[in-house]
Amino acid sequence: MNTPLTQKEKALQLKALHHSGKLLILPNVWDVLGAVLLESLDFQAIATASAAMAWSSGYNDGEQVPFNQVRQCLTEIAACVNVPVTADIESAYASTYEQLRENIAQLLETGVVGINIEDTNTATGEMYSVEVQARRIKIIREVADAKDIPLFINARTDVVFHSALFESEEARLDEIINRGQAYKDAGADCFYPIAIKKKEQIQKLIAELDFPINILTIPGIPPLKELEEMGVARVSLGPSFLKLALKTMKDTALKLKNYEGLTEIINNDVTSDYVKGLVSKSK
Repeated sequence: MNTPLTQKEKALQLKALHHSGKLLILPNVWDVLGAVLLESLDFQAIATASAAMAWSSGYNDGEQVPFNQVRQCLTEIAACVNVPVTADIESAYASTYEQLRENIAQLLETGVVGINIEDTNTATGEMYSVEVQARRIKIIREVADAKDIPLFINARTDVVFHSALFESEEARLDEIINRGQAYKDAGADCFYPIAIKKKEQIQKLIAELDFPINILTIPGIPPLKELEEMGVARVSLGPSFLKLALKTMKDTALKLKNYEGLTEIINNDVTSDYVKGLVSKSK
């Protein structure tokens, strides 16, 4: 059994994974079983997806899940694996700087060593100004430094989701680059321009920011091998793992309605013993 790593060691390990020259692929999970599964398959880090955590609990995304429930889930996930865990915390459930400080301190107590922090104010649906979001990132860094945890901050920008604010695609990309530089200067470790997919735009971001870039797996992005060759540091699946699981359930359920699907059920190599083995690893 591997020697348990401290939270600080896991944080440093997570940062190193973004600078290895190898694409860090994160199939985001939402519970202990998924986290243990990925660790058993030798994934070097675990990431959560806010949408998957919300949907699996019967809530919509957008900080609808109670913050205490999110913290409890993250505590359980971080405790069940010996690899770094990075959490999608949306806007940190905080609309004030004071609340942000309190919430980040509480999140660090869960054992996670990385976060996604987005620049949309969940309460209003509007983007924070560059200056405000940069200040928020500085506060997160200050709180983490005070606890001697080199928290890995993945700064997400939602510019693509607010395309109507920009007169052209070029103007939109300029804003993405501007925010990426500001967030980097504020203390972020990685930049997540969610929903960007064009190869030439990704290449421009990498060249101009000289900063780890996180890409989301959506239709139109280059193949994973090509992203690695381009210099992309990280790829996230977001809630895609949950949707894949639901698709399997849906397809099988529809077959059963027609008295079919028994073969797939019986021949499933994910047996009860396999699942029990994963559960035993989480203790």
